[in-house]
Amino acid sequence: MGIKEEIKRRRTFAIISHPDAGKTTLTEKFLLYGGAVQLAGSVTARKNQRQSTSDWMELERKRGISISSTVLQFDYNGYRINLLDTPGHQDFSEDTYRVLTAVDAVVMVIDAAKGIEKQTRKLFEVCRRREIPIFTFMNKLDRPTKDPLALLDELESVLKIGAVPMNWPLGTGFEFRGVFDRHAKQVHLYELNASGSYRAPVEISNLGDPIVRERLSDRTYSTMIEELQMLDHAGETFDAADVLSGKMTPVFFGSARNNFGVQLLLDGFLEYAGAPRPRTSAGRTIPMEQDAFSGFIFKIQANMDPRHRDRIAFVRVCSGKFTRDMSVTHSRTGKKVRLSNASKLFGQQRETIDEAYPGDIVGFVGQSSFAIGDTLTEEESIVYNEIPHFPPECFAMLYNPNAGLYKKFRDGVSQLLQEGVVQGFQLKNSGQKVPVLAAVGPLQFEVVQYRLESEYGAASRLEHTEWKLLRWIDPTVDQAKLAGISLPTGSALVENTEQQLAILFTGEWALNYFAEKNPEIELAEMPYKK
Repeated sequence: MGIKEEIKRRRTFAIISHPDAGKTTLTEKFLLYGGAVQLAGSVTARKNQRQSTSDWMELERKRGISISSTVLQFDYNGYRINLLDTPGHQDFSEDTYRVLTAVDAVVMVIDAAKGIEKQTRKLFEVCRRREIPIFTFMNKLDRPTKDPLALLDELESVLKIGAVPMNWPLGTGFEFRGVFDRHAKQVHLYELNASGSYRAPVEISNLGDPIVRERLSDRTYSTMIEELQMLDHAGETFDAADVLSGKMTPVFFGSARNNFGVQLLLDGFLEYAGAPRPRTSAGRTIPMEQDAFSGFIFKIQANMDPRHRDRIAFVRVCSGKFTRDMSVTHSRTGKKVRLSNASKLFGQQRETIDEAYPGDIVGFVGQSSFAIGDTLTEEESIVYNEIPHFPPECFAMLYNPNAGLYKKFRDGVSQLLQEGVVQGFQLKNSGQKVPVLAAVGPLQFEVVQYRLESEYGAASRLEHTEWKLLRWIDPTVDQAKLAGISLPTGSALVENTEQQLAILFTGEWALNYFAEKNPEIELAEMPYKK
């Protein structure tokens, strides 16, 4: 196949949700139905059962949540799928937001009993701003739920997006028996299997088949017929263009735990999600099929394989064809680099690859100079600016309690900062060389401490601070002015690893007081571009 055909068969997407809506479980079931695994696991599985393929970090297994995004690449039905499982917990939303820069569509999982929750709404707004196509999966229909029509109305009223049900549930809770495929006009009746570990047996028929009446109660059957007639006459009409522009979401109902409706969701998504989309550089759209290879780093992860203790930079291929051992320009340093150690990822597992195309996610091992947001390109004029920044809300000091392990402590902190697990600073004009950590949520600090000890053998002591706000100082400010500034009580001047200066404040009052006393010093929530 040529490059255009290769691009058309790529599907790169993430699954997003509020915690506990079933995101990682659905990821497992996509792998099961896509033929990538033979037995589906679960993050809540007992110790003697198989663990989730996508949740590889021990801390994730202990807490039963995803902490780090995972890349899972596999082939299914003629498509090359790059699936990214993302953290749902709000404390790790930075990682999720970075991943969303690398995908072309998302599947939004909603707990049908709870409807749209806080974190789902936040993630949806990020997708809306990027005009990412959104496919909705109403999950847990095997449990008591909200009324399906009410769930549709909630999508449209709360998220302000058109919602078109692609299938419709045959009952809910204990009476949930399957779904009706509105496009094919077929009824899919499911049978339970052991813990949802295998594909659910399904019987396909039409609405007039006597078996449908036999399997459904009179009330469930009559309600379903009435709701389907209502949708046909008053519901939204499916529009593929509106889906691709993010104005309309196809809605699928089912149960990821029991594998009900998963196949229909996967097939429907692959059909309507569309091929990879081109990216822009300095306002110019970069043709994906051009000869020059380019891509950007959206994630760095160390120690995925404890046997090797190495470092992987995840790159979204944006244009051209990647070939192993090719030389590219590392945009931030301007240096030429040889891309020799390239892998496709499946959780912890790796497989060396020789080529990749736009839409693919490639892992490059052992490049210590790579950082999140860097562009790798054969055409030096291409520089992508895709990675968002977020103001931290939590701050802490990280102490090394064992002087004999200083080197391990220092190296571990440095690596975790490069990965973007947290932001790191040093107090300016202070004899103390104690790292100041900044994060969106406090659980990020727990991850830092856990990984420092488990991966680098360095214990640490965390001390929370009174700081609540961080503001960046305009780099054009005269250094003589900075030397003479007077900070409000409790505030501190800090700098990051790139020598960018910022001020930590204890609250809004301190920030306003500083602005009033130092009107000539401009501050910003986000780092100034160099």
